[in-house]
Amino acid sequence: MSRHAEGGSKREGPSQRQLRVAEEIRHVLAGLFERRDFRDPELAEAAITVTEVRMSPDLKHATVFVARLGRSDVDVLLPALKRASAFLRGQVAHGLRLRFAPDLHFQPDHALDYAMKIDRLMHEPEVARDLDRRALGESGSSHGEPDPS
Repeated sequence: MSRHAEGGSKREGPSQRQLRVAEEIRHVLAGLFERRDFRDPELAEAAITVTEVRMSPDLKHATVFVARLGRSDVDVLLPALKRASAFLRGQVAHGLRLRFAPDLHFQPDHALDYAMKIDRLMHEPEVARDLDRRALGESGSSHGEPDPS
């Protein structure tokens, strides 16, 4: 019986190989951005973080999610990253032992900006007040007291 004989169900999520290759690419790119060895002044002056890399199933395309340290304007660097993608692809090829160097596609990662926005919202007085009421209501209900709201 084969491994795939479970009624034709499709595997969900990336394979172990995709995850391993993506992490290795992330590591190589992070080192390149840390050294800032670029001819393009936009990239040489920018503090870029590679937050995630996702590989296609055939390992020929890598989507690289990038963010700027301390800034939220990573979108302005996308054209420079696209211009440098051939150079970066070559550096990835030298850093990894793969049959093919994947094409690199850059996307902004706004997850940190979103997390900071949620954190700011959670610390607003109105939200903090509602959360305190809820906490009091939960602890008060365990002692048989009515909910104050």
